[in-house]
Amino acid sequence: MVFEPHKIEISYDNMEIAFYKYQGTGNDFVMIDDRAENFPVHNLGLVQNLCDRRFGIGADGLILIRNKSGFDFEMIYFNADGSQSMCGNGARCAVAFSRFLGIIENETYFLAIDGPHDAKVAGDWIELGMSPVTSLANAGKDYFVNTGSPHHVRFVEDVTSYPVVKEGAEIRYSETYAPKGTNVNFVTPIASDEIYVRTYERGVEAETLSCGTGVTACALVFGYQNELHEVKIKTPGGNLKVRFSESADGSFQNIVLVGPAEQVFKGIIHAEI
Repeated sequence: MVFEPHKIEISYDNMEIAFYKYQGTGNDFVMIDDRAENFPVHNLGLVQNLCDRRFGIGADGLILIRNKSGFDFEMIYFNADGSQSMCGNGARCAVAFSRFLGIIENETYFLAIDGPHDAKVAGDWIELGMSPVTSLANAGKDYFVNTGSPHHVRFVEDVTSYPVVKEGAEIRYSETYAPKGTNVNFVTPIASDEIYVRTYERGVEAETLSCGTGVTACALVFGYQNELHEVKIKTPGGNLKVRFSESADGSFQNIVLVGPAEQVFKGIIHAEI
């Protein structure tokens, strides 16, 4: 569903920014059509202010859509704190936004911070091709997986009551992952081919309702353990699924993250730069 414009006025000056708000299983993003390259990408304070849930628009991250030679578009992604990484849910929203803008139709080839991606629109869901994963690394009894962003994966008995923020922050800031830290995912299997995942996100420094690269990491670990090539995932923000193939060398190929992406509203904000 696409809503009519909702104008947000904040009494700053200098720059008027038109934006759209998208969400993918509760992971929400400020989306900006920046094909004219007017957004000051080095102003991380502006990114932080726009993502602030009390004094700005409010979001887990901010995404710019820019032109890029050889690709349909480039996705430039910022976490709420201004840091940059790959974001699976954000990328699905970027695909939906680019289709809304008329840049693409139902299939696309675009660039993100971790390299090229392909994707296609399937109704209200987006099928996003993820980067190959070379291996699953043991982290004690847990796992570490890089799916374009770093992820620590821990299986727990009951993720619904698990202290995700407390335990997630402890792992995220541990010496093991210093100085940059890691995202942290807690997982409970709920069926032979389905898991429930909650994630503490680096850059947001809190639990988010969903994390695309995180559920992908968890699906690869669970699939590896149970000889599966498609895993359904439940998150606090909604449902996704991940399918993939495993090579003889232990790497993972043809990884596809599948889930919804929805436009929530659009508006204009006056921001100090």
